[in-house]
Amino acid sequence: MTKKIGLVGARGHVGEELIRLVAAHPHFELGFVSSRERDGQRVADHVAGFDGDLHYRNLSHEALPGEDVDTYVLALPNGKAAQCVAEIDKRDDDPVIIDLSADYRFDDGWYYGLPELTRDSYAGQRRISNPGCYATAMQLAIAPLREHLVGPVQCFGVSGYSGAGTTPSDKNDPAKLHDNLMPYALTGHLHEREVTRHCAAVEFMPHVAPHFRGLTITSNLHLDRAFTRDEVLARYRDRYGHEALVDVFDEAPWVSRIAHAHGVHVGGFTPADDGKRWVVVSTLDNLLKGAATQALQNLNLAFGFDELEGIVPPKAGHEARA
Repeated sequence: MTKKIGLVGARGHVGEELIRLVAAHPHFELGFVSSRERDGQRVADHVAGFDGDLHYRNLSHEALPGEDVDTYVLALPNGKAAQCVAEIDKRDDDPVIIDLSADYRFDDGWYYGLPELTRDSYAGQRRISNPGCYATAMQLAIAPLREHLVGPVQCFGVSGYSGAGTTPSDKNDPAKLHDNLMPYALTGHLHEREVTRHCAAVEFMPHVAPHFRGLTITSNLHLDRAFTRDEVLARYRDRYGHEALVDVFDEAPWVSRIAHAHGVHVGGFTPADDGKRWVVVSTLDNLLKGAATQALQNLNLAFGFDELEGIVPPKAGHEARA
């Protein structure tokens, strides 16, 4: 049976990626896409690769529960989800809600949906919080060595300017970013607190670069004992060997090679002389695995479909995730 998705906040970069993913999914279809700025305009006129006759609608919060959809995806700025959730909660059938903002990532009542690390704790929850893009890359780089950490992990991050959204600012102004690397929120970043809550203590230093999409995280890990390179590689390959969306490389991954890809690249495993300090590099597309792809993984999980349905076929040797 086809499930209908209502997308709230469809104008942004992530909303457009979700529209394409849902439109190509064999078991989902778009029930509505909500955007105040594009009310009445054809979605196909704004989203390349979308051929349907759907139009954007300017739906009020109060109108959301009256929509004939099975699930809502909220792709809104931080701080905007609660009003939508309060109205949707007035429905008596408890629809699935996926929130892409940070609003519920610290709420124990919501499932934190980073499938590669948390799928075993999914037990049919109808409220799912999508992790942040930087936070996803950091956690996947850290998790295989988490039990051996001593002190916080230092994480240096660089993202393309699509991560700053569509509202004009210095962080998404190509002219200001030209030949530049722009540091921001160098302590207390939201994703620093998110990773510390869900994985391990980190000290995160984010930057914006002139490229449009894709991010890289360089993580500096201090460990409680010395590890050989073979031991470290074995840990990562054992942990992610059956994960279709995580690839482990000997060399450090390049952010230019992750753009438009659904997964995560982890590599560049480099030790200090004593083998107790390791540097690990992770990359992902902030609009896909950092947002839209992960949301689709969570939707598949919530409705009992193969976790990779509508994303990519499983790689040879990888089992399906249901």
